Amino acid sequence: MGEALLEGVRVVDLSGEPGHLGGRILADLGADVVKVEPPGGDPLRAIGPFVEGAPPPEASLRFAAWNAGKTSVVCSADDPRLDGLLAGADVIIDTPGFPGSLQVDAARAPQAVWVHATPFGLEGPRSGWSASDLGVMAATGNMHGTGFPDRAPLRASEPSGYAHAGPEIAVAALSGLASGRPQRVDLSMQETVTVANMGAIGDQRAEPRQTRRAGATLLGMREIWRCKDGWVSFGIRGGVARVPTYLFMTQVLESEGLATPAWTERDWAKFNVHDLSPEERRAVEEPLERYFERHTLVELYEMAAANRAMLAPCNTPRELYASAQLAEREMFARLGTLDGFPVRFALARSADGEVEPPRARRPAPALDAGPWPGWDARTPGTAGVGSGQGAWHGVKIVEFGAGAAGPIASRYFAENGATVVRVESKSRPEFLRTMAVAAHSPHGLEGSPIFNALNPGKHSVTLNLKTPEGVEVARRLIEWSDLVLENFAPKAMRGFGLDYASLSPGMPDVVMVSSCMNGQTGPHRDYPGFGSQGSALAGYTHLTGYPDREPVGPTGTITDSLAPRFSATAIAAALLYHRRTGRGLHADVSQVEAAAYTLAPWLLDYAANGRIGSAMGNRSPRTAPHGAFPCRGDDEWVAIATWSDDEWATLAGLIGIDDPDLATLQRRLESQDEIEAQIAEWTRGQSAEDVAALLQAEGIEAVPVLSMRDTAHDPQLEARGHFDVQEHPVIGSFPYERNGFRLSDAPGRYSHATPTLGQHTHEVLRDLLGYSSEDIARLEKAGGVE
Repeated sequence: MGEALLEGVRVVDLSGEPGHLGGRILADLGADVVKVEPPGGDPLRAIGPFVEGAPPPEASLRFAAWNAGKTSVVCSADDPRLDGLLAGADVIIDTPGFPGSLQVDAARAPQAVWVHATPFGLEGPRSGWSASDLGVMAATGNMHGTGFPDRAPLRASEPSGYAHAGPEIAVAALSGLASGRPQRVDLSMQETVTVANMGAIGDQRAEPRQTRRAGATLLGMREIWRCKDGWVSFGIRGGVARVPTYLFMTQVLESEGLATPAWTERDWAKFNVHDLSPEERRAVEEPLERYFERHTLVELYEMAAANRAMLAPCNTPRELYASAQLAEREMFARLGTLDGFPVRFALARSADGEVEPPRARRPAPALDAGPWPGWDARTPGTAGVGSGQGAWHGVKIVEFGAGAAGPIASRYFAENGATVVRVESKSRPEFLRTMAVAAHSPHGLEGSPIFNALNPGKHSVTLNLKTPEGVEVARRLIEWSDLVLENFAPKAMRGFGLDYASLSPGMPDVVMVSSCMNGQTGPHRDYPGFGSQGSALAGYTHLTGYPDREPVGPTGTITDSLAPRFSATAIAAALLYHRRTGRGLHADVSQVEAAAYTLAPWLLDYAANGRIGSAMGNRSPRTAPHGAFPCRGDDEWVAIATWSDDEWATLAGLIGIDDPDLATLQRRLESQDEIEAQIAEWTRGQSAEDVAALLQAEGIEAVPVLSMRDTAHDPQLEARGHFDVQEHPVIGSFPYERNGFRLSDAPGRYSHATPTLGQHTHEVLRDLLGYSSEDIARLEKAGGVE
């Protein structure tokens, strides 16, 4: 077995639940992670789902999922043994103020990268507020946009805010290590999820408008469809990438006698959903509705995978464990006593076989199983980037691909000092740019809000990779770079001769990270899709909604916004590995697998107990009340949760509920309809801000459910400098969103706005690659440089 990506890195995990996944990710990558638990054990050990029949404190599948690969030691915050542990750490993760987590002064480990993960960050007017996943999601615009217009805003029934925070913690920790110096990292979960809206917040700041929840539709067209035994995701939006799917589905409808002129007489190459009347939209939907009702999930997905159609089942654990794709890629394995354990979020290999693939190496530890590590004390680093420079200053990344997943991953490095060169094409502009044309943007290809939001601080070079000259320049860029990021479908880079297998014989030290829907291998590797399909395949769509309605899936399709955080983690770990060893490697990130990895407790509940957890609105099996309640104003809501009997007693006193039977959690769980109605009656006449301020002052979680428009002007985000305003050459002044963490001694911001198409071609070829003016003219004449 080779050397792990984070071989030799020592991590102390002091965190509560929001930080556990971050430590698990670092352990999978090879770090030595010690989980420090308070006397009596981490509170997550008492949270289900549980292995039926297993004794506490080892029965929690949630604890098992997020603490695999770690060592457990138990001590109090003032235990002198803890000082020795902290002194030997490279990274420390904590969640200040989170109930049950160890509260330790950061001054006890001045040499470390100390990642403080909190709901709202350590500074700003809401820095002292408490919030679980419910409150975090409420504060981001994401929850307000998810659900049905006639019901409360929705969160996913599994904590998606914590899912985003986990890889954000990992990227933050590795960025701190890359700086070469001790860091105090301030990570806001609110910011982390806010930026996962993929540009919607910055766009709202530039052009404010109120948005409405649209249920299981997008752009006015149905997205989720009932089939014989469940639900499928199929979007009708237009765009070049979807044309083959629409042509194929036309043939399918014809073969079943369901085709209508709305399908057979339509030029799908020119289809633009924005141009359809309500009647035309319904005419397109109606034949599909009848077709899907005739078929099962398995039939539909097998048909889609075989014909590369963008259709996906809304998977449950049953379908995920039966997946031939996940089986071939060995996503699940037996770990300790648990079968079907999601053991990894990425594959990795090297030409020389010297890299150890990321994966969980051992089950979660028994309480206080130890041993206490005999670490020597670390001394503060002084090497690395200079003071005042970004953590990744001097790193060179070349990026190929289309869509959101690649740009979101590389944006971390552009924000933190790296030089990122994005390869594009003028003759075949990517679909995120062409979306602006379809939406009739006055700025044409430069007017795409989502492309603009995802690519600040980068350089754009336009090449035609269908020509030898274009490939020549691409290879020069790869030789110049420290890392290649690509998120094409697997066959694309092979077709250009720029895949890892083609490059590594001549460039054995090349470092590449690939990201696509299903990964680079397996029977469904060529299955095409976007975030909505990925969310369905991974399980998030199934988990977002109400028991009596179709699932809706979370706003900001989660594989597009979540999986890139895992790609960024893989990039960071690969760069540090290369920096330490000089070796090359290829990391393969499947967006579906990364998202499914964050749903490990849900999956394990099925593997261990045969249970399929489903959407439950905003309710939680852990506590009651737990939901969103109407307030004064148009579509105004506040998220409220109590987490103890004492908190409930305080809330009940404020509302005027005098019912001793509700003093116990079990009784409150049984009486949620009654409790929610009384809370709603109390909140309805007040503003969300007033309710939140009152309850937070009493120690109760309460957060206004911000719309996208509200979030764009949220004072907490303003106080944290969330928006980096840059002047775009065409669009003008634009507020680019920063990611969720700040390093104390390595400032991050974007060097410039998102580039126009090919804006930096000559500059990059001349100044970075050393081409002469004559060389560039030759390449342009041959068509390789556009």
